[in-house]
Amino acid sequence: MTEAPPWPVGSSAAGPRHSGPRPTDAAIVGMGALFPGAGDLAAYWRNLVAGTDCITDVPPGRWDPEVYYDPHGAESPARSDRFYCRRGGFLDELAVFDPTRFGIMPAAVPGAEPDQLLALRVIADAIADAGGQERLPADRSRISVILGRGGYMGVATARLDQRVRTAHQLAATLRELAPELGEEKIAAVREAFRASLGPEAPEASIGLVPSFTAARTANRLDFRGPAYTLDAACASSLLAVAQAVDLLAAGRCDLVVAGAVHHCHIATLWSVFTQLRALSPTQHIRPFDRRADGTLLSEGTGVVLLKRLTDAERDGDRVYAVIRGVGVAGDGRTASLMSPEVEGQVQALAQAWHGAGLDPAAPGALGLLEAHGTGTPVGDRTELATLARVFGPPGAGRAPVGLGSVKSMLGHTMQAAGIAGLIKAALAVHHRTLPPTLHLDEPHEDLARTRMRPVTAAEPWDAGPAPLRAGVNAFGFGGINAHAVLEEAPGGPGGPGGPGGRGRRSSDAPPVRRSSPLWIAEPERTYWLTADTPGELAEELRKAGERGADADTGVPAHHRPCRLALPDPTPRRRALAAKILARALPWRGRGEVWFTPTPFFGPYAADPGARLAFLFPGLEAELPPSVDGIADLLALPRPRVTGGAGLVERAVDTLTTGRLLARALRELGIAPDLLAGHSLGEWTAMVVAGMYPPQAVDAFLGSLRPTSLAVPDLVYAALGCGAAQAAAALTGLDRVAVSHDNCPHQSVICGDPGQLAEAVRRLAEQGVHAQEMPFRSGFHTPMWAPYLDQVGAAFDALPQRDPQLPVWSATTVATFPEDPPAVRRLVLRHLLEPVRFQELTRRLYETGVRAFVQVGAGSLTGFVADTLHGQDHLAVAAAGSGDAGTAPLRRLAAALWAEGLNPRWDRLAGRGGTAPPAAVSRATGASATAAFATAASVEPAGPATVPPLGPATVPSVEPAIVPSVGPATVPATSGPPVRLDLGSPLVRLGDTVPKTGIFAPAGPPPPPN
Repeated sequence: MTEAPPWPVGSSAAGPRHSGPRPTDAAIVGMGALFPGAGDLAAYWRNLVAGTDCITDVPPGRWDPEVYYDPHGAESPARSDRFYCRRGGFLDELAVFDPTRFGIMPAAVPGAEPDQLLALRVIADAIADAGGQERLPADRSRISVILGRGGYMGVATARLDQRVRTAHQLAATLRELAPELGEEKIAAVREAFRASLGPEAPEASIGLVPSFTAARTANRLDFRGPAYTLDAACASSLLAVAQAVDLLAAGRCDLVVAGAVHHCHIATLWSVFTQLRALSPTQHIRPFDRRADGTLLSEGTGVVLLKRLTDAERDGDRVYAVIRGVGVAGDGRTASLMSPEVEGQVQALAQAWHGAGLDPAAPGALGLLEAHGTGTPVGDRTELATLARVFGPPGAGRAPVGLGSVKSMLGHTMQAAGIAGLIKAALAVHHRTLPPTLHLDEPHEDLARTRMRPVTAAEPWDAGPAPLRAGVNAFGFGGINAHAVLEEAPGGPGGPGGPGGRGRRSSDAPPVRRSSPLWIAEPERTYWLTADTPGELAEELRKAGERGADADTGVPAHHRPCRLALPDPTPRRRALAAKILARALPWRGRGEVWFTPTPFFGPYAADPGARLAFLFPGLEAELPPSVDGIADLLALPRPRVTGGAGLVERAVDTLTTGRLLARALRELGIAPDLLAGHSLGEWTAMVVAGMYPPQAVDAFLGSLRPTSLAVPDLVYAALGCGAAQAAAALTGLDRVAVSHDNCPHQSVICGDPGQLAEAVRRLAEQGVHAQEMPFRSGFHTPMWAPYLDQVGAAFDALPQRDPQLPVWSATTVATFPEDPPAVRRLVLRHLLEPVRFQELTRRLYETGVRAFVQVGAGSLTGFVADTLHGQDHLAVAAAGSGDAGTAPLRRLAAALWAEGLNPRWDRLAGRGGTAPPAAVSRATGASATAAFATAASVEPAGPATVPPLGPATVPSVEPAIVPSVGPATVPATSGPPVRLDLGSPLVRLGDTVPKTGIFAPAGPPPPPN
């Protein structure tokens, strides 16, 4: 007999009735997913609709089945070190992360917990899915991050535990059992064990702090609202959603990222669930099937971006679904922590439906129930009893409700289980499709007591005049239960925009153009303060803070030696600026603050001979940034780029972007003393300097096609070490060469794939991290000599002019020669010889360059900072990777103003910025500005191609976590991804075993006494 529901069906006890979502209900405007078999949201939906079973055998790198797996283990008493199940859900090839995309040092990746990095990646994907940064609130203090994350030991922490405890335990055991070995040999064994774990990585220890899973995202993306992790076992992600809904309803935040992350398959976790007998002995997960005998462990990360519905409607966002209500309740005292309780689950569901103002048992109230559905006999039985209580028995004119469990195809993703189900339900509502559940061939007998109808094949979902509505369960170990009620957005599919609306975009649509995601809206207010001393400047800052909104934000007409530029002067940022002023030392951009007590330029400059250099980047791993926003701001024609991903297309787009930015800087009155470039950027510098007639350049570019340049199959690898160390590792490898000497802690090698792999292996033994670059060409090595004739004749045919500004070469570390034949020879040498960018940076500094402006996006500012570490200089970029806005250009202007220059603020005020009084442009001579104006005024060429004159510039080496310089810019893609190590295998000493003593071959027996 079915028990009565927690309220009389159809009565007001179910709570106040609402005809539709309320303005303060949470709208899902973006989602990100990374689960077994699905590297992104679109792949996840394809798998859901297709009913793809993503369960596989455990990869040996996670834990070794030869050691732990016992196929008969379920028939005997439980043992902690023998597992009777070996199947589950695993990411492996999909667990990749690009550290350069987020300003994280590649060397810090191996020692960090993968969940921190994958959470950051998935959240960035969700922001892109929502339409990019322009959809986010401008006030970063109103963006929050709440993530579920378990307290299990992660793979990186397990490796640290091996290094810290197990190595010494091994030595202690040897001392007890084999003291005759002696301390020297025992110490050798211990060190061999530690060496097999890889090099020490103290800089990565920050990646081991569990609570930093959310904090790292807030730090990298500059979200300043509450950022924290929580652990409520399998209910974690829905608790995160519940707290996000509360923050939005209370008006404390305008956008909340909510979800969970779980990437732990180490042997100790499997041991726990083996001893609990929670895993399936038959190695199949069959939620609500009478044959169900246990669950299977899995992993994944999922997040949703939530905004108030009224805000989403105002902003024209695409809305997947609206969260009408969320309920959370505990089981209280039960027979066991492992025994789920119907009353606690019913209470959670009742809260959610009461909050939604809906009767769950009413006809048409629910179309899909995404169940917790673990596949354990007791869990399934309890959940079915709950569903019968809350939604009523079958019949009585109430249509059946579709039932599913995503665990049937993924396994149990633990803390991420709820968000996996919530994303599935939101996609089902959005696409008006009921996805199937797997392995439900013999329905559980208790299903007959419910209204639930298992969905075993994808089918259209039509609720008639009623809105589509789904419920999601997540019931946690230990008695914590959560439930969410989702409803389609008002106005039908896609919500506010409807079909064709502004925010309309299906999850399997092409990704957002790279210029769209995550570009920075410049703060409207900026403090521009000058004084004679840092103390006086601090007083001016205090007064400005007291005046608040009435403070003058115009650039002062008078100029003093001490300057402070402070965009978006929030109390927190003003406090940082006050500390900086108290130190009275230069501060250049960290935390979006620029201060100098003695500027490089102007009447108060310490060295009147200080110079400004423009540096043009070469090919980067990501596409060149869109500069349409800069062109629009300055009323310049938008550059026409190919948008292609091939070497030739990317080269011409890089050149085109550099020419536009050079012209934009001229419009702002920013004139350099000299030009230089990195790889292909050297040719851009030559073009901007006027060394070739514009018409000849355009004709040359237009004569080429993407397939007109043959290149050898040679691989590039960026290394976390200097060129000298890289060269030393190439002994005996005649088909590998150092192609780039970028800075003290980064270089690039290029060569035959097999030999390059050997070089990378040698360097890895020295603790050097390597990253393969996404190009194969052979530029900047002697190995390109056989291909030189392809471009030699073309360069010879180009007419030359005298440069209007000095152009420095990273091949010779000197200015270009004056003789045209010598220039042509140097252009070809550039293709065959390494890029000596570190030497060039030092030489430019010796000649008086103190400010380096990167004319484009890329890594050159990082190279300069690493090379000139400890020396007074400024390195700043005019564009950001993937940034279609004008924020980088405005930050550049702020940085140069603080150093004594005066950009044309009237030209920067084209879009909501402060328009200070007319300013004076800098020129070290009247001819410099005029010459640069002439050389840089070349109109961008139309769609064309250019011979790529070098490989991609490599990512800059930065600290493991670097302070944000304003809101972080995260491109849709960046450098080559790094595959994360999710394994925790046993240590194999291999070649690290000492070859003496007990480890040496046995000698002859001792002579008899």
